[in-house]
Amino acid sequence: MSSVSRAVTNHAARAGSNAAPDTQDPLESSAGGQRSEVISIGVILGFPTRIAAELQRWRASFGDPLAGVVPAHITLVTTTMTRDWEATRSHVREVARRQEPFTVTIAGTGSFRPVSPVVFLNVEDGFGDCVSLHQQLQAGPLECELPFAYHPHVTVAHDVAPESLDEAETVLKDYRATFPVASMGLYEHDDNGIWQLREELDFGIEPNDDGGGGPDGPDGATDAR
Repeated sequence: MSSVSRAVTNHAARAGSNAAPDTQDPLESSAGGQRSEVISIGVILGFPTRIAAELQRWRASFGDPLAGVVPAHITLVTTTMTRDWEATRSHVREVARRQEPFTVTIAGTGSFRPVSPVVFLNVEDGFGDCVSLHQQLQAGPLECELPFAYHPHVTVAHDVAPESLDEAETVLKDYRATFPVASMGLYEHDDNGIWQLREELDFGIEPNDDGGGGPDGPDGATDAR
């Protein structure tokens, strides 16, 4: 696992946001670890620890109550329902295998207001890679119609007072950071409303079948906001 996405695995929070709307669908396992009911999936790019911590501090300064439990990330697949875990995992693995590592630069601020009370950092370098990954991932077992066009971004303030959103948009307008991205995390929204990391997938590498996916794999937890 690369250090880029490993930083997201030690956080826990109740899910629900503009990037991953709150859905509470039961998850069940049958014999042999095969899932038989609807499961909720998300895929994200995590950030290096230093940058994630810096953005976490900024988010807290704007009064965002989830600043302490939502690591900085870029959502590739928002909450998406599927009934076939194995097909989904194989699909995400194949997309990761075809993807080469790339560089992301986040710079300057934007906002989804008035549609949603969100201020975010723009994705500059890597924007096209994120869009391409999203298009590849949101297909096959994860194909669905989304309410909004996909727009890679990094949330820095959400659902806070208007003046705090204004502050975030102004204070971080000159913010800039560049870092490599070499993997992506496949998450599952469990029946407790928490995002659990099921598999971290390195780009351009054939994954091991026992590499940690599925119900018996290592758990990390986060909110995919």
